[in-house]
Amino acid sequence: MKNKILLFSFLFISAAASAQTDISFGVKAGLSSANMRGDAVDNLSSVLDFTNGMITTKSRTGFYGGVFVDVPLGNDLSLEPGIYYTQKGYELRGDLNIKNLGFLGANATSQLQADYIDIPLLLKLKAGSFYVQLGPQFSYLTKANLKSSAGLLGINLLNNNMDVTTNFNRWDMGLTGGVGFNLSKNFSINAAYDYGLQRVDANKNVNAYNQAFKVGLTAGF
Repeated sequence: MKNKILLFSFLFISAAASAQTDISFGVKAGLSSANMRGDAVDNLSSVLDFTNGMITTKSRTGFYGGVFVDVPLGNDLSLEPGIYYTQKGYELRGDLNIKNLGFLGANATSQLQADYIDIPLLLKLKAGSFYVQLGPQFSYLTKANLKSSAGLLGINLLNNNMDVTTNFNRWDMGLTGGVGFNLSKNFSINAAYDYGLQRVDANKNVNAYNQAFKVGLTAGF
């Protein structure tokens, strides 16, 4: 099903681009603040045990960047497909017992570092120097690492990094939307929100979904 959707999107973009002579290209990059909604704490239950201590979640701050094509559909409406590399995931803080290591961490942190290739297909509506964007987004997980560390009295007692890619679905699907402001003809600032619609857990036992806020700069050509 995902392959058919991607193929249809590619054919639609190709047809729209071939019918237009004033398409433009651009690059977009910035910072992302990602976490998960739903049962985020339970999402890593296959690799972590939680003690009775307080466990809190925190967003992972990362980077995103990529390229896009702007295909005019009317005076103020255009289609903007793109492809981006985005760092997602989240962080747990508290007392974590890491399986197979036999270690009970004090002041421990465990950060899920999930790297995705995002493929959004956005409708862009312009209103003067402002614009809004909204559309579906397909994402492919390239790799997921679980980086755990713990310390006591300022001493680093644990620093471990394990590959947990197989614990998560390779494909994700969601909605993305945002706003932007044109600083000049070729440069703009933008902010967007990604809302995942598919469970990230490979076994689909946990109701955890990706979400991310992104702020960045756009340069058109």
